[in-house]
Amino acid sequence: MSTRPELPREFVAGHKRRRMMDAAAELTAEQGYQATKIADIVRQAAVARKTLYDNFDGKEDLFLSAVDATLNEMRVVVEEACERSDSPEDKVVAGLEALLDFIAEHPAATRMCMVESISATRSSARLYDAGMRDFVDLLRNSGLDSSDLPETIEESLVGGVAWIVQQQIRRSEAERAGELLPELSQFVLSPYLGVGKVEEAARRK
Repeated sequence: MSTRPELPREFVAGHKRRRMMDAAAELTAEQGYQATKIADIVRQAAVARKTLYDNFDGKEDLFLSAVDATLNEMRVVVEEACERSDSPEDKVVAGLEALLDFIAEHPAATRMCMVESISATRSSARLYDAGMRDFVDLLRNSGLDSSDLPETIEESLVGGVAWIVQQQIRRSEAERAGELLPELSQFVLSPYLGVGKVEEAARRK
């Protein structure tokens, strides 16, 4: 009788680490960072407490790792969507669509990094700010002409998108984030293009 091949140790360790980060995201989204305990996380992830401390310094380190991983994943899917588009306005619409799809597919993780991280700890707030700066840079480098606009236009637009998305998440409607695409596309592109060209860009999607 053949035996099942043993999985590589690195794969098993990485899988357990991911399970713990996913558990932290789910529990934080459900009950908040402060109320989430180590005992809750190890139970949810089905790992030993020692396994958690072999991988993380404690709850905050685990939470920060989960927030950082989610922000990185979010940025990558947006960047890849932008790279597949040609014109600057198409890049923006594609990037927004990818962001909203990610939010709809990962409601707990996005609540953790876009809502809970802002006030959970000082370090998580810094991670959130750094993540938002990455999106500001993406918009600034999209190729849209901002020469006649305020210097802070990208910060203002990214901040506005984040606020609208946060309200959707707080209402427990993250799965419907895709419905925001027309509104957010017009919000972001109108300062650069005007309403008429925004509608043209949306029709090309």
